[in-house]
Parts: sequence; C-alpha cells; structure tokens
Amino acid sequence: MLTRALERRSVVQATLMRGTIHIVSAADFWLFAAGIRRAYRRWWDRVHKDEAKRADSAIAAVEKALRGRTCTLDELNDLYRKTGLRGAAPGPELVRVPPAGTWEKRRAHAFALAEDWLGPCTATEDEGLEHLVRRYLGAFGPATRNEIASWSGMPVTWLADTLDRMPLRRLRNEEGKELLDLPRAALPNADTAAPVRFLPTWDAALLVHARSAGVLPERYRSLIFDNKAPQSFPVFLVEGAVAGTWRFEDGSVRVEPFERLAPSARREVEDEAERLAAFHS
Repeated sequence: MLTRALERRSVVQATLMRGTIHIVSAADFWLFAAGIRRAYRRWWDRVHKDEAKRADSAIAAVEKALRGRTCTLDELNDLYRKTGLRGAAPGPELVRVPPAGTWEKRRAHAFALAEDWLGPCTATEDEGLEHLVRRYLGAFGPATRNEIASWSGMPVTWLADTLDRMPLRRLRNEEGKELLDLPRAALPNADTAAPVRFLPTWDAALLVHARSAGVLPERYRSLIFDNKAPQSFPVFLVEGAVAGTWRFEDGSVRVEPFERLAPSARREVEDEAERLAAFHS
C-alpha cells in the first residue's frame, strides 16, 4: 500500500526536518520544505563558510542538470563536486524516486527534483512554520517550545514569532514550565491507563529529540540503538514506556521483554501481539 502511494506521488520520501529522511504526504511536503528552507540554509552557510558564496550558483547548476530526469546518488554527488562544493548544498529540494526506498528496493538512492515530481511550491515560510507546529503538536503535544524546536531541527528563537501568534492552548507542567498544544486537542485524565502499543523500528517517539517524553527509559536506550543495529529494533510499550522488543516470525509476533512483566501486562501484550500478527497476515 505504501509503495503504491509512493508510486502515485500521494506520498513522498525526502530529506526534511533535522536533515533526516522522512515519508510525508504530498500535501505536507512543500509546507515542511518552505518552513525549514531558510533556517537550514543559514545553518549551512555558517558551517560551510568557505563555500557559502558558491552555493547559489551550485544549486542553480544542479537544478538545471536534474530538470526532467532522475539521477542516482553517485551522479548527484558528482554534480555537486563539479560545482566546486565538497558536499550537497541545501537545495534544490529533491525527492527519492520509487522503486528506490520501497520494501522491494530499500536503498533510497534515486532522486528527482521535487518540483518535477509534485509541481511547484506555493507555500510561504510562515505557512510552513505554522504547519510544522500543528503537525508536531498533533502527534506529541502538549510540548515545550524547546521540544518543538528540537523536532523541527530549528533554533527555538526561529519559531518564537510563529508560536506567539498562533492560537495555541497554553498549559503548565508540574515544574511550572509552559506547555503548548492545539486548541481543541483531547487531553486524557491524569489517571488514564496507557494501553500496550507496538512500535516499528526507528519510531520518532524513541529518538533523542523526544527523550523528555520518557517513552524510552535511559537504561534501555543502548539495547535499542547500537552501531551494530543502525535501524534500531521494533519495541512494545507497557504503561507508556518501552518494555521489550518484538519481531514478526513464522506468522506470529514474538516478544522479548527486558524485565519480567506483571501477569496482567503480559496478557495485554499477548493480546496486542495477536492483533498485530493478524494485521501482518
């Protein structure tokens, strides 16, 4: 289903927030790209001071060379080297072209101009920044300003005007720090039990930018993220926190808890594992 969506261009795979690969809807892509574009360029110019003056001409040359065609990663790197840059400049925006980056061909090494693939960008930076905030809070809110900035890969000062003008719900946590959320977002009661959940590899809730959420206890972090397993492991949550790993094998979902589970939690994990196995089948 996801491969078909990539082929139909309703979903795209591209480098966006924090300079990492994301899969987003076609409707989201240009809003995200417009929101981060100027901040990312400013960061790139600061890090590559000796190359910043050549960046505009390099981007234009690469865009001209890619217009109407697909290229491999090696070809893309060669294009940038011919412009005199040691590494890819922040532009033009590219998408990864299927079948590269799909289950059938996992290496995401074929690229095309996003404008060729999706049409031109019509979003403004302000629209993009507001969209970034709404998308983050819709998934992770309530959250602090620093948490939103960490997820977006932008300085918190860059988001200040956007956060101040948006009609957001403003709360306080136990320490008195401001939390922001969408105006009508549902908030569970404090005593609401967190159901067992199974997460895939490299889930955003486990990454460093989400550390303050407490989803991944620090004593388990090295068990999930390791140089020998760069894609991490699929995990399951008990009471809202990682409690072990899982894998789909021979038609069943097999779980490996990190510690002994209470009988009630074990039953809930097994029930959810059965539902997940049925979904896989």
